[in-house]
Amino acid sequence: MPEPVLPSTARILLARTARAQRDGRAPSLVAGVVRDGGLAWSAGRGDVPEPHTDVQYRLGSISKTVTAVAVLRLRDEGRLGLDDPLDRHLPGTPFGDRTIGQLLSHLAGASAESPGGWWERTPGGSLEDLGLGADDVVLGAARRFHYSNLGFGLLGELVARARGASWDDVVTAEVLAPLGMARTTPRPVAPAAAGTAVHPWADVVLPEPEHHAGVMAAAGQLWATLEDLGRFAAFLLGDTGDVLSPDTLEEMTVPAGVDSSAPGWSSYGLGVQVLRVDGRTLVGHGGSMPGFLAGVFVDREEQTGAVSLANTTAGLDAVVPGLLSDLRAAEPRVVEVWRPSPPPVSLDALGVWFWGPSPLLLRAVGDGLLHLGPMPGRTGRASRFARQDDGSWRGLDGYYAGERLRFADDHLDLGTFILTRTPYDPEAPVPGGVDESGWR
Repeated sequence: MPEPVLPSTARILLARTARAQRDGRAPSLVAGVVRDGGLAWSAGRGDVPEPHTDVQYRLGSISKTVTAVAVLRLRDEGRLGLDDPLDRHLPGTPFGDRTIGQLLSHLAGASAESPGGWWERTPGGSLEDLGLGADDVVLGAARRFHYSNLGFGLLGELVARARGASWDDVVTAEVLAPLGMARTTPRPVAPAAAGTAVHPWADVVLPEPEHHAGVMAAAGQLWATLEDLGRFAAFLLGDTGDVLSPDTLEEMTVPAGVDSSAPGWSSYGLGVQVLRVDGRTLVGHGGSMPGFLAGVFVDREEQTGAVSLANTTAGLDAVVPGLLSDLRAAEPRVVEVWRPSPPPVSLDALGVWFWGPSPLLLRAVGDGLLHLGPMPGRTGRASRFARQDDGSWRGLDGYYAGERLRFADDHLDLGTFILTRTPYDPEAPVPGGVDESGWR
């Protein structure tokens, strides 16, 4: 069981939640913070019955992350590859040359919505019923991020055909049930909140419709309780069980098409949103469907998460990042004890190296990793490196992600760059050579 937050922290979190419900005019709002595998605090405001953690709300696009988990399970089984063209597994669409990885990251150029009636408010049918055509391809592959509900509808159909079962049954059996999310279902099961729209100029509400979205269900169909959403936050924090390997979960969280060393950014990984907020990297997803708003985001470094569910179509400011900020300020994580450990290379290999005239610092940083980056007080390219079977070191993040670092007697070789112990060492194989007259 997670340790409850302190009473003083609970007051701070409740104050934020209460203000969000009042100012956002949500008929009901439930919210919580997550650590140690589950909800460490939660509250319900407005017209919400007790126990508030067992009332279902619609998750909207958080369903996409569940779909992505199902796709990555197929990848980990060797049934498909992220670079496979869609046509190899789901033939007959105008996106046949787009890859599965591009669809997961919203880089496939698929239209934002499916053709026909507004899918979020009208019952859905099969993939064939959509009648997809060339007009549904709105951008070239990998040209730019373009959020696509249609793309995840296609991924849901891919999962269904690969498993020989409906998307509903696959995600229930392979993701929700193993995670203990028994109160997460494709259609509402009482007690469940009623979806409403709030009038922009008056304090009155209008019921929103509810239905099964058919092939588009994979983009936004699921309903869940706060307790279950907290369990999903624990999954995103690393409590993956037998659903995904920790390495695959980590792969999901790597932002696509963004320089993650920049101070502030918003990106997308494989089925998850990755945000840089107030110097912290948050991983998760927001969700909206007519009548509902939802959010689940975690700070994997801090090992905390926050969740929220509300039955309103619009108008509610994001609650989750604020709850995470409040929790971090009130109860900062006590980090693990530092202990001496042997470096993965000789001490002589560590220290200052020069890329041309620029000094870089190579350090051992624990867990058998190396870190190459600017000197203290300076900014610049930085990456961690992990040893490979061939003796080289592979970049894990930053500018040199995926690149190979190799050690020689008198230099380092990093993607054609030669790093030397002194600036432009004439004894090292510096590309272009070093002027014989030397520094002057």
